[in-house]
Amino acid sequence: MDTSLPESKEITLRERLYLALVVTRRELRDSLRDWRITTPIFILTLLFPFLMNFTAGMARDFVLHYGGQNALIAERLNPFLLMIVGFFPVTFSLVLALETFVGEKERGSLEPLLSMPISDGELYLGKMLAALILPLAASYLAISVYLTGMVLSAGWLPEGLMLLQMLLLNSMEASVMVSAAVIVSSQTSSVRAANLLASFIIIPMALLVQAESILLFWGQYDVLWWIIAALGVANLILVRMGIRIFNREEILAREVDELNLRSVLRDFLGYFLRPPEQALQRGTYPPPDLKRMLCHDIPHMLRTHWPSLAVVLLTLVGAVALGVSSAAQWPLPEGAIRLDTLPQDTFERVPQLGFLPRFSVTGVFFNNLRALALAGLLALFSFGVMPLVLLMAPLALVGFFAAQVAALGYSPLVFVATFILPHGIIELPAAIIATGFALRIGAALVSPPFGLDVGQGILLALADFLKMFLLLVVPLLFLAAILEVELTPQIVLAVYGVHS
Repeated sequence: MDTSLPESKEITLRERLYLALVVTRRELRDSLRDWRITTPIFILTLLFPFLMNFTAGMARDFVLHYGGQNALIAERLNPFLLMIVGFFPVTFSLVLALETFVGEKERGSLEPLLSMPISDGELYLGKMLAALILPLAASYLAISVYLTGMVLSAGWLPEGLMLLQMLLLNSMEASVMVSAAVIVSSQTSSVRAANLLASFIIIPMALLVQAESILLFWGQYDVLWWIIAALGVANLILVRMGIRIFNREEILAREVDELNLRSVLRDFLGYFLRPPEQALQRGTYPPPDLKRMLCHDIPHMLRTHWPSLAVVLLTLVGAVALGVSSAAQWPLPEGAIRLDTLPQDTFERVPQLGFLPRFSVTGVFFNNLRALALAGLLALFSFGVMPLVLLMAPLALVGFFAAQVAALGYSPLVFVATFILPHGIIELPAAIIATGFALRIGAALVSPPFGLDVGQGILLALADFLKMFLLLVVPLLFLAAILEVELTPQIVLAVYGVHS
């Protein structure tokens, strides 16, 4: 029975927030009442900054012992340790977020909570805020203790902007980790499973912290603002995803998470073989009908999913613009590109470049095929962001070199028409289509189609991606590879080559 508030009752955002905070206060009161939760967090949060303060002193003395040229390393060690001190308490406080739903279910206290007369979104936000407050408080306490020790021992205090940056960075990291952990807690059937799945949260975030550490030692503090913004977007996506897939009835009914491969394969084949408008129907699926798929399914899917294709197209326009603007910042020296004297054996020397695929039909075809297939795989782990990045990179290079060619006195339109257009007129639409449907795989994680859970939504998106990939993208890529190897070099040499 759905115990959420009737949809017909109009309530304001302030009232919704108040209802969510009722749950938050209850959760915080229960957590602070349990000394087995507060004592380890409090002790570890206080001890770790003193350890880092001691480490900072030893490291600073060590690098300065070998000469004043190492003073820069000692100077940039302090912001690094400040970031680590703020990040460390979040990791061991993450257990609170992992227990938000599945822990209460194991203790038998979940059913009264889910029977509260509030909506799923208010309940979810209340639990998430409660799981976030303690890790953030522990992080801020650790930073305060560390800074106090550094002021007293070394007289070091970060600039206001750097301190704000570290606070925002740790806050965003904590928010992302907690948001992901609450999703894990709401979708698992035991605390043990939730704790095991936590490695998929901690390890990527630890890798991100390593990347941030490199930026800190390089002094690239401006890049950290982009990381903060990206973490903020990721947090909004995770919160949206958690609210979208949260279902109190499913949580109560779920006993054991079982992976039925036969059922998964049956559902996938149904999504793949049925016409798109009948994909969600249950029961048997029709036999393969290649003619119907080519004449009906492919056009229907392209019309239905035009928004994702439009997003990819707009992103590529932005990538080209980024490449053009980058050319003005990093101009090539005069004479670096000589298009008017290309020798006739230019394309025969391409295989000598080890980082490029073999310049043959099969080499070019399998290179493009591998890149677009990888985009579909990476969409599962990046909410669809990585496929866009993979496609933006070559388009940004096209814009960059077109602008460089223009700066050196050549026509950029002729350059694009000879080097890119002969095969790009086929290859680029194939890449846009593949990336657009890969984007849908990432979107299925955040917002699965109505009537489907996350798993079924991903299966449907994967089936659509595979159908489009096999029936349309692969043939287009093969045709583009033939044109790139057989036609494009002839056009380039006819326009720019040295004629005897």
